[in-house]
Amino acid sequence: MGKLIPNRFNLLVVLFVAIGSTSCSYGLSVLGGTIGQPTFYTGLKMAPPGTPGYSKTASLLSAYNGVNSGGAIIGAGFTAWFANYAGRLRSIQLGTLISIIGAALSGGSVNVAMFIVARTIAGFGIGMLITIIPIYQTEVATPSSRGFMGCMHGVMFAVGYSLSAWIGLGTYFAPSTSSFGWRFPLTFQAAPSLLLLFGSPWLSDSPRWLLQQDRPEEAIQVLKRLHTTKEDPQGREAEREFLQMQKQLELDRSIKASMGNFDIFTSPSNRKRALLAFGMMFGNMFTGILVVTNYGIILYTSIGLSGYLPLLLSAVFVSITLPCNIWTALYVEKIGRRTLLLVGLAGCTMTNICECALLATYLGTGNKAGLNAAIFFIFFFVIFWASCLDATQYLYVAEIFPTHVRSQGTAIGLAGLFCGTLVVLVAGPIALDNIGWKFYLVLIIPTTVEFICVYLWFPETKNRSLEDIAEVFGDKLAIHYKETELDTKSFDDVTEKRIENVEDLEQHV
Repeated sequence: MGKLIPNRFNLLVVLFVAIGSTSCSYGLSVLGGTIGQPTFYTGLKMAPPGTPGYSKTASLLSAYNGVNSGGAIIGAGFTAWFANYAGRLRSIQLGTLISIIGAALSGGSVNVAMFIVARTIAGFGIGMLITIIPIYQTEVATPSSRGFMGCMHGVMFAVGYSLSAWIGLGTYFAPSTSSFGWRFPLTFQAAPSLLLLFGSPWLSDSPRWLLQQDRPEEAIQVLKRLHTTKEDPQGREAEREFLQMQKQLELDRSIKASMGNFDIFTSPSNRKRALLAFGMMFGNMFTGILVVTNYGIILYTSIGLSGYLPLLLSAVFVSITLPCNIWTALYVEKIGRRTLLLVGLAGCTMTNICECALLATYLGTGNKAGLNAAIFFIFFFVIFWASCLDATQYLYVAEIFPTHVRSQGTAIGLAGLFCGTLVVLVAGPIALDNIGWKFYLVLIIPTTVEFICVYLWFPETKNRSLEDIAEVFGDKLAIHYKETELDTKSFDDVTEKRIENVEDLEQHV
Protein backbone atom coordinates (compact mmCIF):
# COMPACT_ATOMS: atom_id res chain seq x y z
CA MET A 1 0.00 0.00 0.00
CA GLY A 2 3.05 2.27 0.22
CA LYS A 3 2.79 3.40 -3.41
CA LEU A 4 -0.97 3.85 -3.17
CA ILE A 5 -0.84 5.92 0.03
CA PRO A 6 2.23 8.23 0.24
CA ASN A 7 1.39 9.24 3.81
CA ARG A 8 -1.59 9.33 6.15
CA PHE A 9 -2.09 13.07 5.73
CA ASN A 10 -2.47 12.74 1.96
CA LEU A 11 -5.07 10.00 2.37
CA LEU A 12 -7.01 11.99 4.97
CA VAL A 13 -7.09 15.06 2.73
CA VAL A 14 -8.34 13.08 -0.26
CA LEU A 15 -10.97 11.21 1.77
CA PHE A 16 -12.18 14.33 3.56
CA VAL A 17 -12.63 16.22 0.30
CA ALA A 18 -14.49 13.19 -1.06
CA ILE A 19 -17.23 13.81 1.51
CA GLY A 20 -18.41 16.24 -1.16
CA SER A 21 -18.59 13.31 -3.57
CA THR A 22 -20.99 11.63 -1.14
CA SER A 23 -23.12 14.76 -1.14
CA CYS A 24 -23.20 14.70 -4.96
CA SER A 25 -24.23 11.07 -5.38
CA TYR A 26 -26.75 11.31 -2.57
CA GLY A 27 -28.32 14.33 -4.24
CA LEU A 28 -28.34 12.68 -7.66
CA SER A 29 -30.05 9.52 -6.41
CA VAL A 30 -32.24 10.69 -3.52
CA LEU A 31 -35.27 11.04 -5.78
CA GLY A 32 -35.01 7.31 -6.50
CA GLY A 33 -36.04 6.53 -2.92
CA THR A 34 -38.36 9.51 -2.64
CA ILE A 35 -40.65 8.26 -5.41
CA GLY A 36 -41.21 5.12 -3.32
CA GLN A 37 -42.73 7.18 -0.47
CA PRO A 38 -46.55 7.41 -0.68
CA THR A 39 -46.57 10.74 1.21
CA PHE A 40 -44.31 12.33 -1.43
CA TYR A 41 -47.18 12.25 -3.90
CA THR A 42 -49.77 13.51 -1.45
CA GLY A 43 -47.41 16.18 -0.09
CA LEU A 44 -46.89 17.73 -3.53
CA LYS A 45 -50.44 16.89 -4.69
CA MET A 46 -49.46 14.40 -7.42
CA ALA A 47 -51.18 11.22 -8.55
CA PRO A 48 -49.27 8.14 -7.27
CA PRO A 49 -48.32 5.22 -9.57
CA GLY A 50 -51.22 3.10 -10.76
CA THR A 51 -53.84 5.83 -10.37
CA PRO A 52 -55.58 8.10 -12.90
CA GLY A 53 -53.43 11.10 -13.70
CA TYR A 54 -50.08 9.35 -13.18
CA SER A 55 -48.97 10.32 -16.69
CA LYS A 56 -48.76 13.93 -15.46
CA THR A 57 -46.81 12.74 -12.41
CA ALA A 58 -44.36 10.92 -14.70
CA SER A 59 -43.79 14.18 -16.56
CA LEU A 60 -43.15 15.98 -13.27
CA LEU A 61 -40.67 13.32 -12.17
CA SER A 62 -38.85 13.91 -15.45
CA ALA A 63 -38.88 17.64 -14.78
CA TYR A 64 -37.47 17.20 -11.26
CA ASN A 65 -34.50 15.29 -12.63
CA GLY A 66 -34.24 17.53 -15.68
CA VAL A 67 -33.86 20.78 -13.75
CA ASN A 68 -31.41 19.07 -11.38
CA SER A 69 -29.23 18.08 -14.33
CA GLY A 70 -29.67 21.50 -15.94
CA GLY A 71 -28.52 23.20 -12.75
CA ALA A 72 -25.54 20.85 -12.61
CA ILE A 73 -24.51 21.75 -16.18
CA ILE A 74 -24.52 25.44 -15.23
CA GLY A 75 -22.62 24.66 -12.01
CA ALA A 76 -19.96 22.73 -13.92
CA GLY A 77 -19.59 25.57 -16.43
CA PHE A 78 -19.27 28.12 -13.63
CA THR A 79 -16.56 26.01 -11.99
CA ALA A 80 -14.52 26.07 -15.21
CA TRP A 81 -13.92 29.78 -14.57
CA PHE A 82 -14.18 29.98 -10.79
CA ALA A 83 -11.68 27.18 -10.06
CA ASN A 84 -8.96 29.06 -11.92
CA TYR A 85 -9.94 32.47 -10.58
CA ALA A 86 -10.49 31.69 -6.88
CA GLY A 87 -8.83 28.30 -6.53
CA ARG A 88 -9.81 24.69 -6.01
CA LEU A 89 -10.50 25.10 -2.29
CA ARG A 90 -12.81 28.11 -2.67
CA SER A 91 -14.71 26.22 -5.37
CA ILE A 92 -15.26 23.31 -2.98
CA GLN A 93 -16.48 25.68 -0.26
CA LEU A 94 -18.91 27.51 -2.54
CA GLY A 95 -20.23 24.24 -3.97
CA THR A 96 -20.97 22.87 -0.50
CA LEU A 97 -22.74 26.08 0.52
CA ILE A 98 -25.02 26.02 -2.52
CA SER A 99 -25.72 22.30 -1.98
CA ILE A 100 -26.80 23.01 1.60
CA ILE A 101 -29.23 25.70 0.43
CA GLY A 102 -30.66 23.41 -2.26
CA ALA A 103 -31.12 20.53 0.19
CA ALA A 104 -32.88 22.73 2.75
CA LEU A 105 -35.27 24.09 0.14
CA SER A 106 -35.95 20.59 -1.26
CA GLY A 107 -36.88 19.20 2.13
CA GLY A 108 -39.04 22.21 2.92
CA SER A 109 -40.91 22.39 -0.40
CA VAL A 110 -44.65 22.96 -0.15
CA ASN A 111 -45.56 22.77 -3.83
CA VAL A 112 -44.28 21.62 -7.21
CA ALA A 113 -42.88 25.03 -8.22
CA MET A 114 -40.81 25.36 -5.05
CA PHE A 115 -39.50 21.83 -5.45
CA ILE A 116 -38.40 22.53 -9.02
CA VAL A 117 -36.49 25.66 -7.92
CA ALA A 118 -34.91 23.73 -5.05
CA ARG A 119 -33.80 20.90 -7.34
CA THR A 120 -32.23 23.44 -9.70
CA ILE A 121 -30.21 25.06 -6.90
CA ALA A 122 -29.16 21.66 -5.54
CA GLY A 123 -28.08 20.68 -9.05
CA PHE A 124 -25.87 23.77 -9.34
CA GLY A 125 -24.05 22.78 -6.15
CA ILE A 126 -23.69 19.20 -7.36
CA GLY A 127 -22.26 20.43 -10.66
CA MET A 128 -19.61 22.45 -8.85
CA LEU A 129 -18.57 19.68 -6.47
CA ILE A 130 -18.59 16.85 -8.98
CA THR A 131 -16.29 18.92 -11.22
CA ILE A 132 -13.82 20.30 -8.68
CA ILE A 133 -13.32 17.30 -6.38
CA PRO A 134 -11.68 14.98 -8.97
CA ILE A 135 -9.47 17.89 -10.03
CA TYR A 136 -8.34 18.50 -6.46
CA GLN A 137 -7.72 14.81 -5.80
CA THR A 138 -5.61 14.26 -8.91
CA GLU A 139 -3.58 17.41 -8.26
CA VAL A 140 -2.63 16.45 -4.69
CA ALA A 141 -1.77 12.81 -5.48
CA THR A 142 1.65 11.42 -6.36
CA PRO A 143 2.13 9.88 -9.84
CA SER A 144 2.10 6.35 -8.38
CA SER A 145 -0.93 6.95 -6.14
CA ARG A 146 -3.10 9.03 -8.47
CA GLY A 147 -5.22 6.09 -9.57
CA PHE A 148 -6.01 5.08 -6.00
CA MET A 149 -6.51 8.62 -4.71
CA GLY A 150 -8.55 9.73 -7.72
CA CYS A 151 -10.84 6.72 -7.33
CA MET A 152 -11.79 7.85 -3.83
CA HIS A 153 -14.26 10.10 -5.62
CA GLY A 154 -15.99 6.98 -6.95
CA VAL A 155 -15.73 5.16 -3.62
CA MET A 156 -17.41 8.01 -1.75
CA PHE A 157 -19.91 8.35 -4.57
CA ALA A 158 -20.92 4.78 -3.78
CA VAL A 159 -21.30 5.73 -0.11
CA GLY A 160 -23.73 8.48 -1.10
CA TYR A 161 -25.76 6.15 -3.31
CA SER A 162 -25.95 3.61 -0.48
CA LEU A 163 -26.92 6.20 2.14
CA SER A 164 -29.69 7.49 -0.09
CA ALA A 165 -31.14 4.02 -0.70
CA TRP A 166 -31.03 2.79 2.91
CA ILE A 167 -32.40 6.04 4.31
CA GLY A 168 -35.19 5.81 1.74
CA LEU A 169 -35.96 2.27 2.91
CA GLY A 170 -35.89 3.23 6.58
CA THR A 171 -38.20 6.21 6.16
CA TYR A 172 -40.68 4.07 4.22
CA PHE A 173 -41.86 2.79 7.61
CA ALA A 174 -42.61 6.28 8.90
CA PRO A 175 -46.30 6.89 9.75
CA SER A 176 -48.39 7.05 6.60
CA THR A 177 -49.71 10.48 7.51
CA SER A 178 -46.27 11.99 8.15
CA SER A 179 -44.22 13.87 5.56
CA PHE A 180 -41.03 12.82 7.38
CA GLY A 181 -40.67 9.86 5.01
CA TRP A 182 -39.80 12.11 2.07
CA ARG A 183 -38.71 15.40 3.64
CA PHE A 184 -35.95 13.94 5.83
CA PRO A 185 -34.11 12.11 3.00
CA LEU A 186 -34.15 15.24 0.85
CA THR A 187 -32.88 17.43 3.69
CA PHE A 188 -30.18 14.95 4.69
CA GLN A 189 -28.28 15.85 1.51
CA ALA A 190 -27.04 18.89 3.45
CA ALA A 191 -25.28 16.76 6.12
CA PRO A 192 -22.11 15.76 4.21
CA SER A 193 -21.87 19.23 2.68
CA LEU A 194 -22.05 20.83 6.13
CA LEU A 195 -19.30 18.56 7.39
CA LEU A 196 -17.04 19.40 4.45
CA LEU A 197 -17.74 23.12 4.68
CA PHE A 198 -16.92 23.33 8.40
CA GLY A 199 -13.72 21.30 7.98
CA SER A 200 -12.49 23.01 4.81
CA PRO A 201 -10.56 25.87 6.53
CA TRP A 202 -7.99 23.26 7.60
CA LEU A 203 -7.34 22.23 3.98
CA SER A 204 -4.76 23.84 1.71
CA ASP A 205 -5.27 24.65 -1.93
CA SER A 206 -3.87 22.52 -4.72
CA PRO A 207 -0.08 22.91 -5.11
CA ARG A 208 -0.49 23.11 -8.88
CA TRP A 209 -2.98 25.96 -8.59
CA LEU A 210 -0.69 27.75 -6.13
CA LEU A 211 2.20 27.42 -8.57
CA GLN A 212 -0.02 28.68 -11.37
CA GLN A 213 -0.68 31.79 -9.23
CA ASP A 214 3.10 32.38 -8.90
CA ARG A 215 3.23 31.25 -5.27
CA PRO A 216 6.06 28.69 -5.51
CA GLU A 217 7.05 28.70 -1.83
CA GLU A 218 3.52 27.78 -0.74
CA ALA A 219 3.26 25.22 -3.53
CA ILE A 220 6.42 23.32 -2.56
CA GLN A 221 5.51 23.40 1.14
CA VAL A 222 2.08 21.92 0.44
CA LEU A 223 3.54 19.39 -2.00
CA LYS A 224 6.15 18.20 0.50
CA ARG A 225 3.58 17.80 3.25
CA LEU A 226 1.38 15.76 0.93
CA HIS A 227 4.09 13.62 -0.69
CA THR A 228 6.80 13.07 1.94
CA THR A 229 7.06 9.38 2.84
CA LYS A 230 8.88 7.30 5.44
CA GLU A 231 11.28 6.18 2.73
CA ASP A 232 11.82 9.79 1.63
CA PRO A 233 11.63 11.95 4.80
CA GLN A 234 13.34 14.92 3.11
CA GLY A 235 10.75 15.05 0.33
CA ARG A 236 13.17 14.60 -2.57
CA GLU A 237 10.47 13.03 -4.75
CA ALA A 238 8.27 16.06 -4.09
CA GLU A 239 11.14 18.29 -5.20
CA ARG A 240 11.47 16.31 -8.42
CA GLU A 241 7.75 16.58 -9.04
CA PHE A 242 7.84 20.32 -8.31
CA LEU A 243 10.63 20.79 -10.85
CA GLN A 244 8.60 19.09 -13.56
CA MET A 245 5.47 21.04 -12.60
CA GLN A 246 7.29 24.34 -12.92
CA LYS A 247 9.01 23.50 -16.18
CA GLN A 248 5.76 22.26 -17.75
CA LEU A 249 3.81 25.28 -16.49
CA GLU A 250 6.26 27.63 -18.18
CA LEU A 251 6.01 25.66 -21.41
CA ASP A 252 2.21 25.64 -21.23
CA ARG A 253 2.20 29.40 -20.64
CA SER A 254 4.30 30.01 -23.73
CA ILE A 255 1.94 27.82 -25.76
CA LYS A 256 -1.10 29.59 -24.31
CA ALA A 257 0.40 32.97 -25.24
CA SER A 258 0.40 31.91 -28.88
CA MET A 259 -2.98 30.17 -28.74
CA GLY A 260 -4.95 32.75 -26.73
CA ASN A 261 -7.25 32.38 -23.74
CA PHE A 262 -9.40 29.71 -25.37
CA ASP A 263 -6.71 27.16 -26.14
CA ILE A 264 -9.03 24.46 -24.77
CA PHE A 265 -10.66 24.86 -28.21
CA THR A 266 -7.85 26.30 -30.38
CA SER A 267 -5.23 23.67 -29.51
CA PRO A 268 -5.75 20.41 -31.47
CA SER A 269 -4.62 18.24 -28.55
CA ASN A 270 -6.92 20.04 -26.11
CA ARG A 271 -9.83 19.76 -28.53
CA LYS A 272 -9.21 16.03 -28.66
CA ARG A 273 -9.14 15.85 -24.86
CA ALA A 274 -12.38 17.84 -24.60
CA LEU A 275 -14.09 15.63 -27.18
CA LEU A 276 -12.98 12.44 -25.43
CA ALA A 277 -14.03 13.75 -22.01
CA PHE A 278 -17.46 14.94 -23.15
CA GLY A 279 -18.09 11.85 -25.28
CA MET A 280 -17.11 9.38 -22.56
CA MET A 281 -19.18 11.00 -19.81
CA PHE A 282 -22.17 11.51 -22.11
CA GLY A 283 -21.96 7.95 -23.41
CA ASN A 284 -21.58 6.39 -19.97
CA MET A 285 -24.97 7.74 -18.96
CA PHE A 286 -26.50 5.71 -21.79
CA THR A 287 -25.39 2.50 -20.15
CA GLY A 288 -28.56 2.98 -18.10
CA ILE A 289 -27.03 3.28 -14.65
CA LEU A 290 -29.08 6.31 -13.61
CA VAL A 291 -32.26 4.78 -15.01
CA VAL A 292 -31.85 1.88 -12.60
CA THR A 293 -30.71 3.97 -9.60
CA ASN A 294 -33.40 6.63 -10.04
CA TYR A 295 -36.25 4.56 -11.47
CA GLY A 296 -35.34 1.10 -10.21
CA ILE A 297 -38.41 1.15 -8.00
CA ILE A 298 -40.58 1.65 -11.09
CA LEU A 299 -38.78 -1.27 -12.76
CA TYR A 300 -39.24 -3.55 -9.75
CA THR A 301 -42.90 -2.56 -9.46
CA SER A 302 -43.46 -3.32 -13.15
CA ILE A 303 -42.33 -6.93 -12.64
CA GLY A 304 -44.76 -7.52 -9.79
CA LEU A 305 -42.97 -6.44 -6.58
CA SER A 306 -44.74 -4.21 -4.08
CA GLY A 307 -44.53 -2.72 -0.59
CA TYR A 308 -41.02 -2.22 0.78
CA LEU A 309 -39.44 -4.87 -1.49
CA PRO A 310 -38.66 -2.45 -4.39
CA LEU A 311 -36.94 -0.12 -1.91
CA LEU A 312 -35.01 -3.02 -0.39
CA LEU A 313 -33.80 -4.27 -3.78
CA SER A 314 -32.82 -0.73 -4.73
CA ALA A 315 -30.78 -0.40 -1.51
CA VAL A 316 -28.99 -3.71 -2.07
CA PHE A 317 -28.35 -2.75 -5.71
CA VAL A 318 -26.54 0.50 -4.90
CA SER A 319 -24.69 -1.00 -1.92
CA ILE A 320 -22.91 -3.35 -4.32
CA THR A 321 -21.21 -0.31 -5.85
CA LEU A 322 -19.11 0.36 -2.72
CA PRO A 323 -16.90 -2.79 -2.68
CA CYS A 324 -16.71 -2.64 -6.48
CA ASN A 325 -15.36 0.92 -6.43
CA ILE A 326 -12.86 0.01 -3.71
CA TRP A 327 -11.64 -2.80 -5.98
CA THR A 328 -11.21 -0.27 -8.80
CA ALA A 329 -9.15 2.02 -6.56
CA LEU A 330 -6.81 -0.83 -5.66
CA TYR A 331 -6.23 -2.11 -9.20
CA VAL A 332 -6.78 0.77 -11.64
CA GLU A 333 -3.05 1.57 -11.72
CA LYS A 334 -2.21 -2.07 -12.54
CA ILE A 335 -4.99 -2.81 -15.01
CA GLY A 336 -5.18 0.62 -16.63
CA ARG A 337 -7.99 3.06 -17.34
CA ARG A 338 -8.51 2.04 -20.96
CA THR A 339 -8.86 -1.67 -20.18
CA LEU A 340 -11.36 -1.02 -17.40
CA LEU A 341 -13.43 1.23 -19.65
CA LEU A 342 -13.56 -1.40 -22.39
CA VAL A 343 -14.47 -4.25 -20.04
CA GLY A 344 -17.12 -2.13 -18.32
CA LEU A 345 -18.79 -1.02 -21.54
CA ALA A 346 -18.78 -4.56 -22.94
CA GLY A 347 -20.24 -5.95 -19.71
CA CYS A 348 -22.96 -3.29 -19.46
CA THR A 349 -23.95 -3.87 -23.09
CA MET A 350 -24.13 -7.64 -22.61
CA THR A 351 -26.26 -7.41 -19.46
CA ASN A 352 -28.58 -4.82 -21.03
CA ILE A 353 -29.15 -7.13 -24.00
CA CYS A 354 -30.04 -9.99 -21.65
CA GLU A 355 -32.28 -7.71 -19.56
CA CYS A 356 -34.07 -6.45 -22.65
CA ALA A 357 -34.68 -9.99 -23.94
CA LEU A 358 -36.01 -11.21 -20.57
CA LEU A 359 -38.36 -8.26 -20.08
CA ALA A 360 -39.63 -8.57 -23.65
CA THR A 361 -40.38 -12.26 -23.07
CA TYR A 362 -41.67 -12.41 -19.50
CA LEU A 363 -42.97 -8.95 -18.52
CA GLY A 364 -46.65 -9.28 -17.67
CA THR A 365 -46.65 -13.08 -17.89
CA GLY A 366 -46.30 -13.86 -14.18
CA ASN A 367 -43.42 -16.24 -14.95
CA LYS A 368 -41.40 -16.03 -11.73
CA ALA A 369 -38.29 -17.72 -13.12
CA GLY A 370 -38.08 -15.29 -16.03
CA LEU A 371 -38.74 -12.22 -13.87
CA ASN A 372 -36.20 -13.35 -11.27
CA ALA A 373 -33.65 -13.71 -14.06
CA ALA A 374 -34.43 -10.13 -15.09
CA ILE A 375 -33.67 -8.98 -11.53
CA PHE A 376 -30.42 -10.98 -11.60
CA PHE A 377 -29.18 -9.19 -14.71
CA ILE A 378 -29.97 -5.80 -13.17
CA PHE A 379 -27.58 -6.73 -10.35
CA PHE A 380 -25.05 -8.25 -12.75
CA PHE A 381 -25.09 -4.97 -14.67
CA VAL A 382 -24.10 -2.88 -11.64
CA ILE A 383 -21.05 -5.07 -10.97
CA PHE A 384 -19.64 -4.18 -14.40
CA TRP A 385 -20.57 -0.52 -13.96
CA ALA A 386 -19.13 -0.02 -10.49
CA SER A 387 -16.00 -2.14 -10.99
CA CYS A 388 -14.94 -0.68 -14.32
CA LEU A 389 -16.66 2.60 -15.17
CA ASP A 390 -17.83 4.49 -12.10
CA ALA A 391 -14.60 5.71 -10.50
CA THR A 392 -12.51 5.33 -13.65
CA GLN A 393 -14.46 7.91 -15.65
CA TYR A 394 -13.90 10.75 -13.15
CA LEU A 395 -10.23 9.88 -12.76
CA TYR A 396 -9.63 9.83 -16.51
CA VAL A 397 -11.40 13.12 -17.21
CA ALA A 398 -9.56 14.99 -14.45
CA GLU A 399 -6.07 13.75 -15.34
CA ILE A 400 -5.90 14.11 -19.12
CA PHE A 401 -5.90 17.93 -19.21
CA PRO A 402 -2.91 20.24 -18.57
CA THR A 403 -3.09 22.23 -15.33
CA HIS A 404 -3.95 25.58 -16.95
CA VAL A 405 -7.07 24.16 -18.66
CA ARG A 406 -7.90 21.33 -16.25
CA SER A 407 -10.90 23.08 -14.69
CA GLN A 408 -12.27 23.99 -18.13
CA GLY A 409 -11.70 20.53 -19.56
CA THR A 410 -13.12 18.68 -16.57
CA ALA A 411 -16.15 20.97 -16.66
CA ILE A 412 -16.70 20.07 -20.32
CA GLY A 413 -16.49 16.38 -19.42
CA LEU A 414 -18.93 16.73 -16.54
CA ALA A 415 -21.24 18.80 -18.73
CA GLY A 416 -21.33 15.74 -20.96
CA LEU A 417 -22.33 13.63 -17.97
CA PHE A 418 -25.21 15.94 -17.09
CA CYS A 419 -26.32 16.33 -20.69
CA GLY A 420 -26.55 12.55 -20.86
CA THR A 421 -28.29 12.52 -17.50
CA LEU A 422 -30.75 15.12 -18.74
CA VAL A 423 -31.68 13.07 -21.79
CA VAL A 424 -31.89 9.69 -20.05
CA LEU A 425 -33.63 10.73 -16.84
CA VAL A 426 -36.14 13.05 -18.49
CA ALA A 427 -37.05 10.31 -20.96
CA GLY A 428 -36.82 7.52 -18.36
CA PRO A 429 -40.14 7.58 -16.48
CA ILE A 430 -42.12 8.52 -19.59
CA ALA A 431 -40.45 5.80 -21.67
CA LEU A 432 -40.85 3.16 -18.96
CA ASP A 433 -44.52 4.10 -18.64
CA ASN A 434 -45.16 3.98 -22.40
CA ILE A 435 -42.74 1.59 -24.12
CA GLY A 436 -41.51 -0.51 -21.17
CA TRP A 437 -38.72 -2.93 -22.06
CA LYS A 438 -38.12 -1.29 -25.46
CA PHE A 439 -36.37 1.54 -23.62
CA TYR A 440 -33.40 -0.79 -23.19
CA LEU A 441 -32.90 -0.75 -26.96
CA VAL A 442 -32.20 2.98 -26.66
CA LEU A 443 -29.38 2.18 -24.21
CA ILE A 444 -27.72 -0.72 -26.03
CA ILE A 445 -26.81 1.04 -29.28
CA PRO A 446 -25.01 4.13 -27.81
CA THR A 447 -23.03 1.94 -25.40
CA THR A 448 -21.84 -0.21 -28.29
CA VAL A 449 -20.76 2.90 -30.21
CA GLU A 450 -18.86 4.18 -27.16
CA PHE A 451 -17.01 0.87 -26.83
CA ILE A 452 -15.75 1.23 -30.40
CA CYS A 453 -14.68 4.85 -29.77
CA VAL A 454 -12.76 3.97 -26.60
CA TYR A 455 -11.00 1.13 -28.40
CA LEU A 456 -9.94 3.34 -31.32
CA TRP A 457 -9.11 6.70 -29.76
CA PHE A 458 -8.64 6.63 -25.98
CA PRO A 459 -4.95 6.50 -24.88
CA GLU A 460 -3.76 4.82 -21.68
CA THR A 461 -2.61 7.15 -18.87
CA LYS A 462 -1.55 4.80 -16.07
CA ASN A 463 1.82 5.11 -14.31
CA ARG A 464 2.49 8.64 -15.55
CA SER A 465 2.73 11.96 -13.75
CA LEU A 466 0.06 14.53 -14.65
CA GLU A 467 2.64 16.43 -16.67
CA ASP A 468 3.86 13.29 -18.50
CA ILE A 469 0.33 12.61 -19.77
CA ALA A 470 0.74 15.56 -22.15
CA GLU A 471 3.03 13.39 -24.27
CA VAL A 472 0.39 10.75 -25.06
CA PHE A 473 -1.77 13.49 -26.58
CA GLY A 474 1.07 14.74 -28.77
CA ASP A 475 1.99 17.82 -26.72
CA LYS A 476 5.52 19.00 -26.05
CA LEU A 477 6.91 17.89 -22.71
CA ALA A 478 9.33 20.19 -20.91
CA ILE A 479 10.94 17.30 -19.03
CA HIS A 480 10.01 13.73 -18.14
CA TYR A 481 9.37 12.97 -14.50
CA LYS A 482 12.10 10.31 -14.55
CA GLU A 483 14.59 12.93 -15.75
CA THR A 484 14.03 15.32 -12.87
CA GLU A 485 16.98 14.26 -10.76
CA LEU A 486 18.48 17.35 -9.13
CA ASP A 487 20.93 18.31 -6.50
CA THR A 488 19.14 18.96 -3.19
CA LYS A 489 21.27 21.91 -2.16
CA SER A 490 20.79 23.57 -5.52
CA PHE A 491 17.04 23.10 -5.22
CA ASP A 492 16.98 24.71 -1.77
CA ASP A 493 19.04 27.65 -3.02
CA VAL A 494 16.67 28.18 -5.92
CA THR A 495 13.49 28.10 -3.83
CA GLU A 496 14.95 30.64 -1.41
CA LYS A 497 15.42 33.02 -4.33
CA ARG A 498 11.68 32.83 -5.23
CA ILE A 499 11.94 30.86 -8.45
CA GLU A 500 10.19 32.78 -11.18
CA ASN A 501 10.76 30.77 -14.36
CA VAL A 502 12.08 27.60 -15.83
CA GLU A 503 15.46 29.04 -16.77
CA ASP A 504 16.25 29.60 -13.08
CA LEU A 505 15.93 25.90 -12.46
CA GLU A 506 17.68 24.60 -15.54
CA GLN A 507 21.07 25.87 -14.41
CA HIS A 508 20.76 23.80 -11.22
CA VAL A 509 19.83 20.50 -12.83
